[in-house]
Amino acid sequence: MNNLVYGVGEMYRGVFIGAQVKILKKFIPELSLSDVLRGPAGVRAQALDRDGNLVDDFVFDVGVGDVGSRVLHVRNAPSPAATSSLAIAEMVADEVERRFSL
Repeated sequence: MNNLVYGVGEMYRGVFIGAQVKILKKFIPELSLSDVLRGPAGVRAQALDRDGNLVDDFVFDVGVGDVGSRVLHVRNAPSPAATSSLAIAEMVADEVERRFSL
């Protein structure tokens, strides 16, 4: 139930492109409705924490056991484009240094 409003908002913006453009204009002010074409729908996995809240950032976790404890898992990576970002690579490298005392 916590995510009902979020989900309804996503569906609304999927149907009414003008509502999506309004959100996008925060990032690209010169964007107009004529710049946006409707495309196929996709599915975006979204991680939830133990309380059912949406997780907006990466989640770092290590495994267990001899091998697993030496592996850093990066969960909730939003897209291949984001994971190839140098800024995110630096964040992952910092986490590896911190967790493994490198």
